[in-house]
Amino acid sequence: MRRKDREVTDPQEIFDILKRCDTVRIAVYGEEYPYIVPVSFGTEMIEGKAVVYFHCAREGLKVDLIRANPRVCVEGDIFIKIEPTDHGITTRYESVIGFGECRFVEDMDEIVHGLKVLTEHYGYYNYPLERCRGIEHLFVGKIVLDEMTGKRNLPIHG
Repeated sequence: MRRKDREVTDPQEIFDILKRCDTVRIAVYGEEYPYIVPVSFGTEMIEGKAVVYFHCAREGLKVDLIRANPRVCVEGDIFIKIEPTDHGITTRYESVIGFGECRFVEDMDEIVHGLKVLTEHYGYYNYPLERCRGIEHLFVGKIVLDEMTGKRNLPIHG
């Protein structure tokens, strides 16, 4: 990372940034070009690694590409504001990039768990997922992040 002064090195701080993101983008290997797609998500720590859950239709380009190569990159960011500085204009932000592998969850208990993590991320606690119609028509992706980096440029308070 070129701007070491903006690097976040503490794994818990990086995970905290990820938890505060509204959306993440998943980048996958495409056939001719890289493919990136924004998704709703939820995250938790399992055995010291961040795990990202998302849901999607059971078919489509994203599913096909992940099945062909499960290695993915996940990006999340929090835009704070743009402001003038002594050197010009800068963006105040926090961001996370993670690398890992994605698999589509098969077990119904794990599907419900992944959806619970996702719905809780958006403030829907105790949502009755077990009774949701259509749950059998979707996939839940599970990405275990083997590596994460964080970066921030926070406003100067004073």
